[in-house]
This record gives sequence, structure tokens and C-alpha cells, in this order.
Amino acid sequence: MSHNMKIIQIKSMPEPKMIKELYSLNQDNVPALGSLSTETELKELIKLSDTSMYIFSNNEIIGFLVCFRERSAYHSPNYRFFNKNESKFIYVDRIAIKQNSINKGLGSLLYKKLYKLAGLKQLPICCEVNTIPINQISLNFHYKNNFKPVGEYDFDDHSVVYLKKEDHYLNKQQL
Repeated sequence: MSHNMKIIQIKSMPEPKMIKELYSLNQDNVPALGSLSTETELKELIKLSDTSMYIFSNNEIIGFLVCFRERSAYHSPNYRFFNKNESKFIYVDRIAIKQNSINKGLGSLLYKKLYKLAGLKQLPICCEVNTIPINQISLNFHYKNNFKPVGEYDFDDHSVVYLKKEDHYLNKQQL
């Protein structure tokens, strides 16, 4: 990570300029990420979220991650799958990296920070990845990082596989 890049976790609502950048980055990553209709919809997601992280480089957002804990007021069908099947978890709702920064390890940096946060509370990390249209880069990343399939669902216009990771908090000496 270059010296002018930093990852920060923000507990408060980002300023309007930041929301504009985040919204633009989200929309640039559709269909890998779900499209959002407005910046307000993104603001509401962030407000409901448990964990939001942002990567800044030269005062520009080049990546972000938004996660939810169990039993939040969030109602996406994919989140509901985990809420129904897991007692405690952290759900990665969306992660996006700016196109000119892809394949530089930034997604891994966000996930490493998430592993530490989730590990402290012994939370499995859950997410879904599109299988139709296939998001092969994301599938490869998650399988390489020991996410295991725990379900799948076919929507009218796309299909997903549900993934879960637990090994980030297991004490390897006890295995």
C-alpha cells in the first residue's frame, strides 16, 4: 500500500461529497454490485450498516466496503438468507474498487481489516456472488480466501451463490 493511501472505518455518516463519490463508484461496478437508484438510497444503506470502510488515495475514494450485522433493519433478499440461517454474522453487502485500481490487492486489504474486526467478535463473514451473470473474479477471490458455499438462489434476472468464511477466527492451535 503506498504511503499516500489509507483505509479508514467511519462510524458517522460521510459528508455529501463522499456520498457522491461512493455512489458513482457503486454504479460503476454494476452488475457485480446491485444498482442503487439514488445517492439517498446509498446514504440509507450506510446509516443502517454496522461497518463501512473506505480506501482513500490522494484524497479520492478508490474503494469501499459496507457490511451489516444480523437482525438489522436491512431487507435485501440475500441478507435475509443469512439472517434466516445464521445466529450471528457480518454480511458483506457491497465492496467496490475503482476500475483503474483493480488487481492491486485493495479488495484483499479491505477484507483483511474485516477479518480482524469479525475475528474479535468471532463472527463468520457472509456474502453472495453472482453466478449468472458470472462474476468469476469475485468467485475466485472468495474461494481462494476459504469462503465456502452455503446455498444458492435463482432470481428472475440473475443467480447467486451464498458464501461463508469462519476460519479467520479459529485458533489454529486448537484444530
